[in-house]
Amino acid sequence: MLAIALALGASIGWGSGDFLGGLTTRRASLWAVIVGSQAVGLVGATLVVVLAGHGWPGLHAVWPVMLGGLASVVAISCFYQALAIGSMSVVAPISATNAMIPFLVGLAAGERPSVAQLAGVALAAAGVILVASERARAGDTIGVAALPNEPAVEPAAIMAIGSTRRVPRRNQRRAIVLALTAAVAMGLVLVGYDATARYDALWAMLGGRISSVVVFAMVFAAARPRLEMRRSALPFIVAVGLLDTGANGLFALATTQGYLSIVSVLGSVYPVVTVLLAYGLLRERIAPHQMVGAFGTLAGIALIAAG
Repeated sequence: MLAIALALGASIGWGSGDFLGGLTTRRASLWAVIVGSQAVGLVGATLVVVLAGHGWPGLHAVWPVMLGGLASVVAISCFYQALAIGSMSVVAPISATNAMIPFLVGLAAGERPSVAQLAGVALAAAGVILVASERARAGDTIGVAALPNEPAVEPAAIMAIGSTRRVPRRNQRRAIVLALTAAVAMGLVLVGYDATARYDALWAMLGGRISSVVVFAMVFAAARPRLEMRRSALPFIVAVGLLDTGANGLFALATTQGYLSIVSVLGSVYPVVTVLLAYGLLRERIAPHQMVGAFGTLAGIALIAAG
């Protein structure tokens, strides 16, 4: 049960962080949100590791999650490129299947969930895909959170790059390939957390953040985008960084307490959290199929816990 609680805690953290990140892009540029939250996350993770007295576990322990940090940048880049040339309603559900990679890795490593848990996994995964199947709509603030550690896509921003027009078939095929690449890359990130957490869960949290910060810094230095931020956005950016990094730590701890195949799926239900927050706090609409997906996800979680 502890593994289930930790994995669901990670989903709540990722989903809340994605929600706040998407909301904050109305007060700051996307790059300001990314740079600020990454910096806050790095400082927070470093303080936790230092205060806990966890020394350097060695490169042999940390390299998987640091490689995962590189994969996360690949995932985010492919995801946004896919959104730029394809339809959000196609790209987001594909990207949200990233938990299938660690699920399969766990099974290949010999994990054997019960029949009830496997049924719960199938139900929860189907529910998440339904929740992520949303078209960009004018007037909405928060879109689909298809990747953890990344602000939920703002529908207006996607409309601005052309998602409301007819997407050429060739572009849609390219977008599907990019979305699949994003899903695989983010799945490998979760596998990296599991591998490093076997040695030290806190260093899994810190190592992944160090890696992503370094790569984002290099991309930022090369692209030199303009940073725009209102003062009112600063507390939200701090919250996003702490929520995302805390969620990373909870997921790493969850992998030490239960099957990777189970906790990866439970950790992937963050899109449901983001959509429910947008509905509850902003009164944004939930499509009927998304509501069905949310209930299906909850039913899947209940089966997993009962199994």
